[in-house]
Amino acid sequence: MQPIVHLAVGYLCYAGYTRWRRGRRPADGPALVAVFAAGLADFIDKPLYAAGIASVGRTIAHSLLVTIPLVLLVWCVATRYDRRSLGIAFAIGSLSHIATDVPWHVLSGEFDELRFLLWPITDMPAYTGVKPLGNVGGLEITTLWLEAVVLAAGLALWWTDGRPGIAAIRRIFKT
Repeated sequence: MQPIVHLAVGYLCYAGYTRWRRGRRPADGPALVAVFAAGLADFIDKPLYAAGIASVGRTIAHSLLVTIPLVLLVWCVATRYDRRSLGIAFAIGSLSHIATDVPWHVLSGEFDELRFLLWPITDMPAYTGVKPLGNVGGLEITTLWLEAVVLAAGLALWWTDGRPGIAAIRRIFKT
């Protein structure tokens, strides 16, 4: 999945959670945490790959062996400081990233690429990129088509929700 789409998925998942649990749109702080956490695996692993430190772009931060302990650590710290909403937002964002990297490999039958889930116990083959899903009227449908729909849905919901997080970012960078 493209890195920017993970941000949209993180927002969609957290917004769905807040509506289900609290009956309202996400607050600024937790929305930012969810979106940040949804991108964290790529923020860590993609630069390591680009710098030649890792042989593929899904290693350390895409592994459940790292993600689960990190989510638990953030949850413990958030609980300690009575900021459970931030811990929940982090968990939803982080786990949404890992969860949405799985379906493309399953749909395309490339199950060997799922070995990133247990890195470094399992090695990770080179990522083969965009996956073909089929043809409709002679037009090849790939994972990018579905990702575009998810990105548009995430942006539409975020906009409809009043763009949570923007006010907080403006306050941070206000001079």
